[in-house]
Amino acid sequence: MKKSRSNNLLEGDIPQTLKKMTMPMIWGMVMLMTFSLVDTFFVSMLGTSELAAISFTFPVTFTIISLNIGLGIGTSAIIGKYLGSGESEHAKSIASGAIMLSVVLVGILAFVAYIFTTPIFSAMGATEETMPFIQDYMGIWFLSGVFLAVPMVGNSVLRANGDTKTPSIIMAVGGGINAVLDPLLIFGLGPIPAFGIQGAAIATAVAWAICVVWILYLLAVQRQLIEPKLLNFNDFKQASSGVLRIGLPAAGANMLTPIAGAIVTAIVASYGTEAVAAWGVGSRLESLACLVVLALSMSLPPFLSQNFGANKWARIEEAYLLCMKVVMAWQFFVYVLMVVCASALAGVFADEEIVQDYIKLFLFIVPLGYGFQGIVILTNSSFNAMHLPMSALILSVIRLFACFIPIVYLGSNLFGLFGLFWGCVIANLITAVISYMWFKRLLIKNRSENIVSEVV
Repeated sequence: MKKSRSNNLLEGDIPQTLKKMTMPMIWGMVMLMTFSLVDTFFVSMLGTSELAAISFTFPVTFTIISLNIGLGIGTSAIIGKYLGSGESEHAKSIASGAIMLSVVLVGILAFVAYIFTTPIFSAMGATEETMPFIQDYMGIWFLSGVFLAVPMVGNSVLRANGDTKTPSIIMAVGGGINAVLDPLLIFGLGPIPAFGIQGAAIATAVAWAICVVWILYLLAVQRQLIEPKLLNFNDFKQASSGVLRIGLPAAGANMLTPIAGAIVTAIVASYGTEAVAAWGVGSRLESLACLVVLALSMSLPPFLSQNFGANKWARIEEAYLLCMKVVMAWQFFVYVLMVVCASALAGVFADEEIVQDYIKLFLFIVPLGYGFQGIVILTNSSFNAMHLPMSALILSVIRLFACFIPIVYLGSNLFGLFGLFWGCVIANLITAVISYMWFKRLLIKNRSENIVSEVV
């Protein structure tokens, strides 16, 4: 079966292959995004202070999620290349080491963040009014972040083998469990006490804990893609070294996003609690609006990694350009849809008129740049898939710290929130152009080198 999947990625029709890999990911991502979106909806029913508190948590929670994403990228890239080049014997130990590595690194990061919860959120602009709610939520969420590590990296192992359906099912079930538990634990029912904002974090922790058991059984027993035991230190060190080489720069690149988000959140906080609440709603709607991009960022890398291992550059170029066209067309449709539904969405997530106005302003402007942002995300994941993690890291630095933060800050100073939101669009446009030109030059260079080597 592994061989068949590998051959499909190396020889199958490119549009059909990517469609078959991406469609399950889209449905899985819809459910995964409900984690933050459902939390936001039910917490918004508690009040504006609670909604602002959970809005402050997004950059921090996404920092830990980004570490998981980075390690998953490294895992998928290494295993995918081995499969593409016909060297599958190392995949099992690599997968085992990657999962162990994710638990250790995420556990350390979550513990440090827990210790410094108050200083971190104070620096972001959290007030005495919102800080108790932030502490209640994050105290539990840090534990769920550790639980999240195993399913995310485990799903990367499955995707590297060409299976995107099973990871989608796991994400969907996890999202469903979270959605069911959220109202029960936040508001209480019968003997179940009302935990308030803390209940949202407990629901997430329980959902991912169930997924941990599921994915470990699937990988170790049913599929036998990992060792059914802990690796000794030497084996662990050897297995995780390749993952770290790609995973750490990838994680660093992904973690820059919430760091930049925290800086922008601090800028938004200068406009008041209502603006932070609206920004938090918009950020979570952005995750759902960009689900096709996120799904492609998970399904495209295994395809590229295997074809990279097989030195099939024409297939890499065709797949990359196809995904760019799909992303631009889809995100324009999403923008039109969000503009039409802006008033309804604002009414769902906020009762105060000023918060609704801020949400509508966000939806009229920021989603216009989601297509450009998608090009950057897919180019970044393509670099990682082709074992160029430093290029991905440099691209992220350019996007966030040379374009995004400076332009957003300038826009905010000149035109207030209106300028801040337009700054997001302009920054994404500039970085998309850089991303596309950079990757095209890489393709031309490697294709030329491949032709020369074949002639020689």
